[in-house]
Amino acid sequence: MMKTIINTNVPEFSLPAFVGGEFKTISRDDILGHWSVFFFYPADFTFVCPTELVDMAEAYDQFRELGAEIYAVSTDTQFTHKAWHDTSESIRKVQFPMLADKTGYLSEAFGVLNPDDYLAYRGTFVVNPEGIIKIAEVNDNGIGRNSDELLRKLQAAQFVAEHGDQVCPARWKKGESTLRPGIELVGKI
Repeated sequence: MMKTIINTNVPEFSLPAFVGGEFKTISRDDILGHWSVFFFYPADFTFVCPTELVDMAEAYDQFRELGAEIYAVSTDTQFTHKAWHDTSESIRKVQFPMLADKTGYLSEAFGVLNPDDYLAYRGTFVVNPEGIIKIAEVNDNGIGRNSDELLRKLQAAQFVAEHGDQVCPARWKKGESTLRPGIELVGKI
């Protein structure tokens, strides 16, 4: 039986990363105090992955305006991330940290490590400022993601965190009506 990771804490971790032309170490402490998006992907120098990283790079300012940091994660090394950045015009657009999960620890902790090839599935996780996972979505590796939908989900998670008595209905967008759960709504929507 599968176990959900919704409302669980991101585990302690410390991983090398390539960010801003430098190698840095990113740990669990770095994700606290702001919203985070963990964006797992199979591997550098592949096919769907660069389209997704570019899509996220082009939306990066919007995520930052919402107080969120993006962490791209694969089982590649930080050196491979740098080489991909240096050789790909499109990947040079990526300004967010690219974490090197070369042991597969973080991928396994988030439940996205494929044991057959030791690559991560396309897992997307939104984490609140306390380090608790609020959104989890995993795609098979042939199915790319969409930053617009992820932005919408982040906004919904932030709204619900701020307004605990309200929830966001399907297709909700920032500024639209929300719902207040109660018996008067049962069977009327």
